[in-house]
Amino acid sequence: MTTVLVVDDSRVSRMLSRQFLLQKQPDWTIAEAASGEEAIDKLDSVTPDLVLLDLNMPGMGGLAAVTEIQAKCPGTRIILLTANVQEAIRDKAKAMGIGFAEKPITEARIDQIIASFEKP
Repeated sequence: MTTVLVVDDSRVSRMLSRQFLLQKQPDWTIAEAASGEEAIDKLDSVTPDLVLLDLNMPGMGGLAAVTEIQAKCPGTRIILLTANVQEAIRDKAKAMGIGFAEKPITEARIDQIIASFEKP
């Protein structure tokens, strides 16, 4: 069973991600966190296969959370999901070994994320 952790300070973004993921993959388990700190705490009870991580959040942002998530859950796929489309952010994500997807969260965007996750 695949577990996805959706991390975003926007409740609407978390709701949309959950809705679209479960439409496409009803057997997946979806956990949510509203901040980087909450995501790190959740890792004590959830071992995600995939983390969808917002870049800009109050407190610990997405990039800071990546390092801790990778340390606690090596092998977990992480996709940075953000409206910040600067090339420097894309390059940083690539250097950290994580994926990058642009907001807004749409059904088509979630389809792309699922497809990239399911690639061997």
